[in-house]
Amino acid sequence: MKIIDDIQTLESLYESVVPAALSKVVDRITPLYARWIAASKFCVVSTVGPEGTDASPRGDVGPVVHIADDHTLMLPDWRGNNRIDSLRNIVRDGRASLMFMVPHSQNVVRINGRAVLTADPSATSRFEADGKRPKTVIVFSVEQAYFQCAKAIMRSGLWNSVKTDDLPTAGQFLKERDTEFDAKGYDEGYPAYAKDRMW
Repeated sequence: MKIIDDIQTLESLYESVVPAALSKVVDRITPLYARWIAASKFCVVSTVGPEGTDASPRGDVGPVVHIADDHTLMLPDWRGNNRIDSLRNIVRDGRASLMFMVPHSQNVVRINGRAVLTADPSATSRFEADGKRPKTVIVFSVEQAYFQCAKAIMRSGLWNSVKTDDLPTAGQFLKERDTEFDAKGYDEGYPAYAKDRMW
């Protein structure tokens, strides 16, 4: 397999960029982008650090981020598995991106910029839920905002009904690494386990 290792070769394989793909990029959260992002309960955070890249799903019961102003987004870090890969990356290299999705919308909204972490009570208290606060808040400084062409969602039929019964479960993934692991018990018990650990 021949590897493409220079930009000139890469660019020669493609036609000229569609002008709207460049002109659509804005440097802040405009009113329409604010409206779209406020409807999103799910996003993917992408970061980079010394060990490589990381992409982490984030979700919430309401808007997944708080729009502090037209250049700043705030994302609470709710309870997870404590790997904190994305957070470590942000501390060491602030470059970060967000990809927002809304079910049944063909569009995806992307944000590029820089991120920092804070544990300041003025930030964590903003997201208090059921008496609990996130340990930290990711604060994004927006440098670019734009919507992604709908073709990927259209090609994949992402929002169509898809049968998932035959997909491996989390318990099965764990059992693949440890044949003694109780995959069935893990999968059956996880909803109850997670219920009190969402925040």
